[in-house]
Order: sequence, then C-alpha cells, then structure tokens
Amino acid sequence: MCGIYGITYSKYTSEQISEKLKRMDFRGPDQSAQKTFDNRIVFGHNRLSIIDLDPRSNQPFAFEEKIHIVFNGEIYNFKILKSELIKKGYQFRTESDTEVICAAYLEFGENLPNKLNGMFAFVIYDSINNRLFGARDRLGQKPFYYLLNRDGFEFASQLSTIQKYNSNLTISRKSITQYFAWGVVPDPYTIFNEVQKLPAGNCFTLDLDSNSLNITQYWDINNERNELFTGTYQEAKSALSELVQDAVKIRLYADVPVGVFLSGGIDSSLVAAMAQTTTNSQVKTFSVKFNEKGFDESVYAQKVANHLKTDHHVISCNYNEGLDLIDSFSHYYDEPFADSSAIPSMLLSKYTRKQVTVALSGDGGDEMFIGYQRYHWMKQVSALYKTPKQFRHITAFLLNALPHYKLKTIAKGLRFDDLDSLYLASVTGIDASWIQTDYDYLNVSERSYLEHNDKNIYERMSDFDIKAYLNWDINTKVDRATMAYSLEGRAPLMDYRVVELAQSLPTHFKYRGSKQKIILKDILYDHVPQEYFNRPKAGFTMPFSDWFRKELKDMVLSELNDDGLHQIPNINVSEVKLRIKQHMEGSWNRYPLIWKLLVLKQWLNKNGQGYSIA
Repeated sequence: MCGIYGITYSKYTSEQISEKLKRMDFRGPDQSAQKTFDNRIVFGHNRLSIIDLDPRSNQPFAFEEKIHIVFNGEIYNFKILKSELIKKGYQFRTESDTEVICAAYLEFGENLPNKLNGMFAFVIYDSINNRLFGARDRLGQKPFYYLLNRDGFEFASQLSTIQKYNSNLTISRKSITQYFAWGVVPDPYTIFNEVQKLPAGNCFTLDLDSNSLNITQYWDINNERNELFTGTYQEAKSALSELVQDAVKIRLYADVPVGVFLSGGIDSSLVAAMAQTTTNSQVKTFSVKFNEKGFDESVYAQKVANHLKTDHHVISCNYNEGLDLIDSFSHYYDEPFADSSAIPSMLLSKYTRKQVTVALSGDGGDEMFIGYQRYHWMKQVSALYKTPKQFRHITAFLLNALPHYKLKTIAKGLRFDDLDSLYLASVTGIDASWIQTDYDYLNVSERSYLEHNDKNIYERMSDFDIKAYLNWDINTKVDRATMAYSLEGRAPLMDYRVVELAQSLPTHFKYRGSKQKIILKDILYDHVPQEYFNRPKAGFTMPFSDWFRKELKDMVLSELNDDGLHQIPNINVSEVKLRIKQHMEGSWNRYPLIWKLLVLKQWLNKNGQGYSIA
C-alpha cells in the first residue's frame, strides 16, 4: 500500500516534487523516492512496506530496463502469476508483487488488469512503445487522480498532491452540487474542474508523442441475468464458502502483522471466522466503542471474539478525540466527503495500526448480498407503488399532516413516479429543496445499472450500489481512514470472484421474505451461533446528532452562521437555517445535512483561498 505520483512534462522542480510526495507521506512512510526518465517524465513513490520488505522492491521500480512502474495496492494472486511467468522464461530478483506486474505486462500487454486479483492503481512507463499504461482495480478500492492538459499528464493517489503548487485549478460548482446530493463527489469528477478520477475497472494508455489519452473499461458487473447459478442452494453455499475462505486466506499473506476489523456484524464476523480457521496462530481483532447510549456495539464484537478465541482489542472513542479527528479530516479526505462513519473508521485505524500493519474488513457484503435496510424498506413500500398514483398522493397528504418527521419523509417518498426514482431519492435525500441549482445532480452514468428491466428491483439496487455507493463512498472512506495511519485495509468480500458468484445467484438465495444476506449468514452460522446476531442491523456511526446539540453546538453555530452559509455555493440559506433550527430544537434530526455543510465549510476554509468557483 503506497502513494504514487507522476508527471510527463517539466513543470516542477525536484524539490517541489519531493514536497508533493511529502503531502501524502502518510500513505507510505517507509521510503520515498522519485526518478526522472528521458529528462521529462518523473515518477514518484511513497512506500508502505508489506511484501518483500527489502529495499530491492522499492519504487519507482525498473524491470529489465524496459519498463518502469509506480504501484499502489496488493496483488493477491501474484505467486500464481509468478509461477506461470517463470515457466515462460521470465526471471525475477525480488519476492514482490510489483515485479510480477511488470513481467505480466510484457507478457499480456493491455490485457494485464484482467490477470490480476487485487486492489491496485498503477502506471507503467513503457519506453519501448513510448507510452504510459495504467489501471485501477475493478471496484475502485485504490484511488487514481489525474490531470490532462495540452502540456501533458499528471497523476497521483491523492488529489491534494496534484493540487500542491498548482494555481491553475478552479473549484467545480457542479461538483459541489453533486456532493450535496451524494455526500461525495462521484467518479469521474473531483472538486476541481481540471482533475478527474480514473473510473473503477478501467485502464488507460497515454501516447507520449501525441499526449492523447485512451481510457477503456476492462471489467464490469453483469448487467443481465444470463449467467445464473444453476445448482442447489447447498451447492451454492458450499461454493461461496470455499471462495470466501480462499479470498480471506490470500489476503492474510504479508511480511508484516495482520489483523481483522470486527464490528460484531455478519460480514466482519464471517471474515474473522474464516481468518481464524485459516491460520494456526491467534488472529488479532479490533473494534471501537462509544460511551453514548445506543452507539456502543462493542459487546457484540467481544462475544464473537470470545467464541472464535481471537486476540481481541476494544478501542474507546470519546468526544475530545472525535473532535481532533474532525479538525484533521480534510487533510486526509482531500475533497469534501460527508460519510460521518469516516471518523470512527479513522479512530479504529489509528489504534489498530499500533499492533498490525494490515487489517481485513467485511466491506462489500451488504452490496453483494442485498443486505442494506433500505432494500427491505423498498420492498415494503413497493406494494404502495402498485396502487394508483392518486391513492399514493392521498396517503402522502395524510402522513404529512402528522407531526413526526419520519412520517413526513415517507410522505415525500410516496410522491415519486416509480421505485427507481424513489431509490435514487432515498440515497441522495428525499427533501433536496435546500439545494439551489439548475444542475441535474442525478445525471450519473451509474443510473443505467438501476434503470433497466433485465433484473428485478433488488438486484438492480444492489448493482447500482456496487457501482456507486461502494466505489464512491465506502472504498474512499476505508482507503483514506486506513492510509491516514499507514494501515493497509483489505476486503475479502470484494474479491471479484465473490462479486461474480454473488451476481449469478438467484435472488431468493440472498433475500427472501424479511431475511437478507441469507446465504452469507448461513455460512457464518457454521462458525458462530446464530443467536449472537438476533438483533437489528446497526450502522457504524458517531453520536453526531447529540453532539451537534451539545458539545459541538458552538462549532455548528459559528461555522454555519449567516456569513458562513453565504460563503457556501448552491444552497438556499433560509431553508438551511430552518433545518439547523429544527435540529437544535430537537424536532427533526438534521445531523446528516449539518455534517455535510460542516465538512464542505472546513474544506473551503483550508482550500478555497486563491481558487475561483466555476
């Protein structure tokens, strides 16, 4: 796990590039280096040593003096690939996966990404063909930012690295609007008009003679139901169990200590169980607890840990430490990012790093196996969408007359034309009247995974979340939270083989009646008693709702006062003020909106000076 950087034209001095690398040195504190090729192309790298700790594997890395690479991530099948390449005559001088990528590029060319099982973002300088070739992993676990203009191409693992010493950027008004809706700036956009993200599952070639960039998609989820699993449920369970076991096993390989994030939920408990059965040593597991009532789930993690006999560690979160993380938030999440669970994720990573350098997580299970509560809520409301629109509107009118804000929210939801529109609204905000813009922030290409008729509504929602929420939000959150403390996060359930098998399973293997993630749970129950999980699903959240009314009230009211709100583009100030007032009075829980505005305001305070908004 590392930080990568590169530029194809002479714009910065060696000292400035060193400072650019220093801006993201938390991603790789073990070694930093830059190398210049042909007097104009520069590659830079910050290394977090995970596999083959010897300096021989430091980057930028050269292979047979034909190609050079900077690489961020891990390739979990590199040993298998290496064996195949040795049979083809390739010779290796390291034990790293980096060298294997280089040899595989010479062997497979642009088909290389399809050969890799891992999380990655890399760029290869192919001096033979005078081009750059790069790729980002299938689900977007590793970030890749780039800037292309008439002078050349610049790329990095962090947006702030490209931003540093670059005064020619403009803040994107459209991206701010997208952020208000999605809570993130969705791919391929960034907060700056001139910088983009390489989409997940895509690779590129840059012709260095013409400075022309060609981006192609090498992998995607199956948008149709033409490759269904044809076996029995037990056969599917056996196949999935074996696959998850292997996905965990290959992610336990490292030359540094490895642990597991354990929340006590289904997905992380399954990963911990598989890890404990795979290794002969006692697995280290980590969870976080909060002192506030209703937010402490650590007791469930402890129960699972006791059953699995892991070496379990509980990290306590208090108000002061949470406040410190809020203050440093934009340094790591270097464009606005409003998922408040990033804060406990950072705290968990901070203390986990004191004992291990790699941590496995259960991320991906909800998206792959129809596990979010909103899927079940959509099922419940779908019956109303089979009734005439007029009946729904009457129901909405009656609900809106009741005093509870949740009923008023449901009333707004019943006014949408169809379930697809309702689902988009449920993830972007049922009530967006506070956003003041003519820009259609719902116009993202990922909508095509939701708005078609080849799958049922539950599979389409799942597909959309894999392409949008998992990529834009979850993977960004985890990458930045872990890398802020030089901790590598690995997600076995995001192994593309698990994704493809999950995609092929009949819906009723995953979701039936009121039961969600059925097959994943049944695999877990072979390792941990089912009664441990007989409780409502809980999210990984902070007690911000209370904090904004108490400990953080002064911060909210000072940052989001009249002057502060008028500095924020694209909002209806009077509507926002009303919502803040509702929250402070306790009549409506508006903490997601307040947090979203605070994050943007903090980012603008630290980054807005000198940049125009266009």
